[in-house]
Amino acid sequence: MEVLENAKNPNNSPERKRGGWIAISFILGNETLERMGTMGLSANFMAYLAKVFHMKLVDASNVFNLWLGLSNLAPLLGAIISDAYVGRFKTIAYASFFSLLGLMTVTLTAWLHQLHPPECNIHRPDSCDRPNKLQLGVLFLGLGFLSIGSGGIRPCSIPFGVDQFDQRTEKGLKGMASYFNWYYLTFSIVLIVLHTVIVYIQDNISWTVGFSIPTGLMACSIVLFFVGMRFYVYVKPKGSAFSSIARVILAARKKRNLKLPVEDDGTVEYYDPPLKPGVLSKLPLTNQYKFLDKAAVITEGDLTSAGVPVNKWRLCSVQEVEEVKCLIRIIPVWSAGIISVVTMSTQVTFIVPQAMKMDRHMGPHFEIPAGSVSVISFITIGIWLPIYDRVLVPSLWRIRKFRLTLLQRMGIGIVFGIMSMFTAAIVERVRRTQALKMTQMSVFWLAWQLVLMGLSESFNYIGQIEFFNSQFPEHMRSLANSLFPLSFAASHYLISLLLTTVHKFSGGKDKPDWLDNDLDKGRLDYFYYMIAGLGVVNLVYFWYCVRSYQYKAGSQIEDLAEEKSLVD
Repeated sequence: MEVLENAKNPNNSPERKRGGWIAISFILGNETLERMGTMGLSANFMAYLAKVFHMKLVDASNVFNLWLGLSNLAPLLGAIISDAYVGRFKTIAYASFFSLLGLMTVTLTAWLHQLHPPECNIHRPDSCDRPNKLQLGVLFLGLGFLSIGSGGIRPCSIPFGVDQFDQRTEKGLKGMASYFNWYYLTFSIVLIVLHTVIVYIQDNISWTVGFSIPTGLMACSIVLFFVGMRFYVYVKPKGSAFSSIARVILAARKKRNLKLPVEDDGTVEYYDPPLKPGVLSKLPLTNQYKFLDKAAVITEGDLTSAGVPVNKWRLCSVQEVEEVKCLIRIIPVWSAGIISVVTMSTQVTFIVPQAMKMDRHMGPHFEIPAGSVSVISFITIGIWLPIYDRVLVPSLWRIRKFRLTLLQRMGIGIVFGIMSMFTAAIVERVRRTQALKMTQMSVFWLAWQLVLMGLSESFNYIGQIEFFNSQFPEHMRSLANSLFPLSFAASHYLISLLLTTVHKFSGGKDKPDWLDNDLDKGRLDYFYYMIAGLGVVNLVYFWYCVRSYQYKAGSQIEDLAEEKSLVD
């Protein structure tokens, strides 16, 4: 495998002869097929656990959320391995094989009757056999392989695409912005196909066929990924970001007794060497978190005669100090994203059981699969994004010279998420009332909350991805892209904790709990109201975190690309 070395002069680097849209076409094709493979399993997995493995609602929800939590926690480890040791290409390559192995294993649980419980007696549904240890073990093994695959692919897929553009040029910046748009567009198309075609096959034809198709698509994605090898730009790993962070913190602690002026008056000498190869933006010294500036202060004996630090754990560069400041500024904003993800994940968990209780007929002969209802949210994203990007943003700029910042977009997304949860609670309350009167409510009433959730994702989640990619230093982009899945991991674990707690304490001797296996007996609407309340608290916390946020200097990649396109 040929991996190109960085040249001393980055502007004449031979690796820039590669990349561009030829490489991106292979990367987008690989990502599209990979997502159709891995997400083709998760799109309807709650129904699979209920129908094939005969799990109760709370048990299936816990398995689903714990698996998704692990799959979104693993990218943090994948980012460390990628940035410090093997690079993004190798990380994606190895992880893809684990994903394929996981899909094959889960497909076997549907194909071989020894690996799942026997079908229920339709006349005695309460006597369904539960899965045995072997069946659960094989299922969890497959899910574990999939989590390992996600750990390598998720933090590296977007940065590997970004690597294909030279961000020191206007052409490269415009190409990168366009790449984000294509990434979101293909992602929405994938979700629409999965929640219609694949879910229909799984529900109405065969689970084996419904899982075999994603497995085949995953295999095709691996082939396509390696076919494009000769066109890729390969960025070598730059070392562990965590060691750099640790050095800054330790150096600042060793020099904690130094006195620094409130404003830089030129009396203090800071270590500020030229940028290393591969680092594209120079970060100036800022006044925020001044205690860290001590790590870059040159004291007696810190430098050799050649101007090199004697001890890297005592003297760090201004660039390294500012990179740590970027991380500190981002963490509170990231933490506010956890509850906002909870709102979406809660609906993903319960939308299928709700839809199964509702009238899903579209005409006299066709019944919509319960797992396909979520496609309304993805269609909303697919419609709204072009309108926002091509109509709303240019119009606001021409009329009032105004555009939303990334943090404003994230905040608007949080508001839409809260509105979606309140709407979900009201709809569920009406559905339950109708069900107790022996009347089925149309499944299309769920469209209200799904449209709001689609708008929430369009603003908040896409804003988060762009925020992390623009605010992190370039060589930490894998780490940046692991933060978004990490917020999903935390949200899924939080949901699992809330589910277990509510299931345990909300019921009584003669009273079913809120999350009873029969939604008509439970009070899912109360649970939705609780999540909406958490969202309101989180909105206040988010406002507190961002009110004094300082954007990374020179980081507004969107400024050049967006302003020039608007002027043009």
